[in-house]
Formats: sequence, C-alpha cells, structure tokens
Amino acid sequence: MNYTEAYEKLDRYGQTHVLKYYDRLTETGRKKLLDQIEAADLSVLDSIGSKSAAGTWTAIEPLQGLSLEEIGQEREEFTRKGMEAIRAGQVACVLLAGGMGTRLGSDDPKCMYDIGITRPVYIMQRLMENLQEVTTAAGCGIPFLIMTSDRNHDKTVRFMEEHAYFGYDRELVTFFRQDMAPAADYQGRIYMESMDSMSLSPNGNGGWFSSLQRAGILDRLKAGGVRWLNVFGVDNVLQRIADPCFIGAVIDRDCACGAKAVRKNSRDEKVGVLCRQDGHPAIIEYYEMTDDLLDAADEKGSLLYSYGVILNYLFRIADLEKTLAEDFPVHVVEKKIAFMGPEGETVSPAEPNGYKFELLMIDQIRSLPSCLPYEVEREREFAPIKNKTGRDSVESARQLCLRNGIQL
Repeated sequence: MNYTEAYEKLDRYGQTHVLKYYDRLTETGRKKLLDQIEAADLSVLDSIGSKSAAGTWTAIEPLQGLSLEEIGQEREEFTRKGMEAIRAGQVACVLLAGGMGTRLGSDDPKCMYDIGITRPVYIMQRLMENLQEVTTAAGCGIPFLIMTSDRNHDKTVRFMEEHAYFGYDRELVTFFRQDMAPAADYQGRIYMESMDSMSLSPNGNGGWFSSLQRAGILDRLKAGGVRWLNVFGVDNVLQRIADPCFIGAVIDRDCACGAKAVRKNSRDEKVGVLCRQDGHPAIIEYYEMTDDLLDAADEKGSLLYSYGVILNYLFRIADLEKTLAEDFPVHVVEKKIAFMGPEGETVSPAEPNGYKFELLMIDQIRSLPSCLPYEVEREREFAPIKNKTGRDSVESARQLCLRNGIQL
C-alpha cells in the first residue's frame, strides 16, 4: 500500500490524522504505518453505539449435555474413540495466548508467568505437561498451534526456544499471530500509540479461526488429515488438553463442537452458560441472564442453566469453515487505552478512555448446528489465573495444583 491508497482508505472513515506525522518518519517507520493501515479493519469503527444482541434473543431453552455420571458410564468407549482420532492424526490443538500478564503485575506474555513455589513452574509449562500426558499415552505427537499477538509474539517464541519447548517436539509447534483491531476514543477517532503506529489490540477470542486461515495453516492441517481442533485459553493451568474422552464423546454424539463446562457453584456465579437459542447452541453471559433464567429449575430443583463454560472447546473443521463467510457482530468494549500525547509522550489513563473492538467465540458457536456440553470436575480441571490474589488467582490456582499432586 502506498501513501495515496492509505490516505483514501483512512479518509473513508474520517481517520486521516493517522498520517499526521508521515513526513517526519524514517522509511522503516513509513512502511510500518502503511502496513498497519493496509491490514487494519476500519469497518469496526461503525460498531460504536451498537447494543448487545442479548435483549433480542427469543426461544431460549436448556441445552442437554453429558453429566459427570453419564461420562463415567461411557468413559472407556469415549476414550477409545478419542485415542483412535488422535493416533489417526485427526486432532490438533490451538492455544489462545495473545495476552500479557498485566493484571498479574508482569510486563511479559501471560504464558511466561511463574506460579512455582519451590521451583519455576510457568503457565505454559503446565499446559505443555498436560498435553504430554495425552501424547505419551497415545504414543504419538499432536500438532500444537500457538496464537500470539503483535505485542507478545517475539517474547513468546524466544521463551519457548529458551525452554526447549518444555520437552515437546519442536516440529509439531506452529506460531501464528492474531489479527489486530484499532482502538478509538469515545468520538470514534483512532488513537495513535506513536508517530508510526496506531493503538492496536487483539481482535478478541472469536478471531482465532480467521487468523489461522489467513496464516495459511488451515490448508496445511486439512492436507495432513486434521479434522478436529481443540481450542483453549492460556488461563487454566489444570485443564486437560486433547482429552481423548472429551474428543471421543463429541465424535460419538456427532456434534459440530463440544464445550467443557463446570456446574455453576451458585445461582449468581459469573460464568457464561450454555443454552439453546432459536434452535442453535449458544452461550449467554452472566450479565445477560434474567431472573427467570437464573431461577429456572427441573423437578428435582437442579438449575436448568447450570453448565458454565471454561474456554476449552473441540470444533469440527468442516463446520467451522462454513462460518468464515459470516459477518459476526463486533463487540464494542470500554477499555483503558494508552496513547501518544501532544508532545509525543505516552499517556496511560487511570480510567477507561475509549473503545476496543472484539469478535467473540460465543458468536461462532451460535452459528454452528450443534454443541455438546461436557461436564468436568471443577476441582480437577478448572484453575483459571485471572488475578494475582483472591478468586481465580495465582493463589487459588496454586492451591488447586497442590491438591491435585502437582509439584510447585
């Protein structure tokens, strides 16, 4: 993209200020900025002022899933089918690792955070160890795809290399970058991070599949016979990855996707819950739940909307591909956005000062024909690290790891 083309693109959205310092930039800086402008999806700016679609939902119903008891009764058969798929090369893993450890007080990628007590134990290390439990049992490796962001890509790659991929086969690991979206102030004006860079942020966990496809990895996976993608977040240090019983259950039930879930520990627990909306699987966020939905119960008094998702999914590629042509809603989120001040200084606001634009996986799931809720034991598979202390924290994750016999 040249200057004229960049100017025309920006002008269509009233954002020509992005080129304000162009004449003062080096050739390297000019190329960096032009490349950003070319790649940026400026149409997200049109989403400012849009409302959540939850208020328009109709025909919300419970979504039947597999309980712990039901899984226990068929564990052997599910595991056999899952192992068959793994050994046939039909399964790959996708780690969503584009975030930083800011809320944990770290300037490094979140996957690098050390939760160890008597020795270093990194979040990424825990995930790799969990995966290797399965590959050892299966007697074969599984393709491991790591989605990074522009902010943490180089550090993440170096970290993995320095730690020799924690014993995993380097040839099975592929990195790809998540697509980025510009951040804007409340008037819709794109913030500048520096003279040669817009303020950009990852475009949400719903952008993972399109990012994978644009990186050219999807075609390679399909050519290699991969049919299923186990997608999971970086937060949960106890989650089972490429869990053969989970994979086998989804295959057995012939579902487009499966979602690992825990039973809500209270009516008001702040988790997204699985349901069926207008005949399709859906996830309704805790803040969208009405009192009627929160209180809905069966004849035994059990909550009908009780499966809380933990961001660990299995997707059938053939069904996901059909969603690539869909226009998913852009979620406009208020955030604190660092930006370049009038003297070129970096301003870090104490309060939200604008919008970031995100695609969410919940919308991807809503576009699929079926989804199987798969219950897991909270104490054994759910130790998310979102805060440094308190609930869902480094502290609580450490306690759960120790309780499960993991040496820290």
